[in-house]
Amino acid sequence: MKDILTTGEVARLCGVAPRTVTKWFDAGSLRGYKIPGSRDRRIPRDSLIRFMKAHGIPLRGLDGGTTRVLIVDAEYDSADALRAALESGFNYDVQVACGVFEAGLLARQVRPHVLLLDTNLPGLNPREMRLALRSDPELVATKVVAVEPHLSDERMRVRMSEGFDACLAKPYNLATAVRVIEEATNLVA
Repeated sequence: MKDILTTGEVARLCGVAPRTVTKWFDAGSLRGYKIPGSRDRRIPRDSLIRFMKAHGIPLRGLDGGTTRVLIVDAEYDSADALRAALESGFNYDVQVACGVFEAGLLARQVRPHVLLLDTNLPGLNPREMRLALRSDPELVATKVVAVEPHLSDERMRVRMSEGFDACLAKPYNLATAVRVIEEATNLVA
């Protein structure tokens, strides 16, 4: 990946029109520089990453196009089956954690685009976990999906009010999981 990007390249990565990138640049939201004697703008990769994280724009175009998913579930067998299906059939890099401590370590190491979080994990307060992820500058752009057994409309409403980006019913359904992951990674602020 190049270290310096044009406004057109930034527009493709962010899923917006080049004119929008120019407006971000001119407003000072997106840092970069103008080419002397030209109206062309250049944006350093580090500046773009900071901007994308701050605005919740998925970074998948900056890291080779692979969507990173972290599944946090105490039931290793079902989580591992979902991992195998997601890795073999889709362009996902998937990790599995079975406990809160392991989830925290892997989240910092992997920096997932999407985290599927079993809200019934022993020792987990889902709301506190979501707040901790939101306050971490390295994980602020991670979309967190609440995984609930027997997901009801009321349960979904509660989880969404706690700041979760989406909800997924358990046991896992591959088609639904892929749809939720794709919708989460296609959100552009």
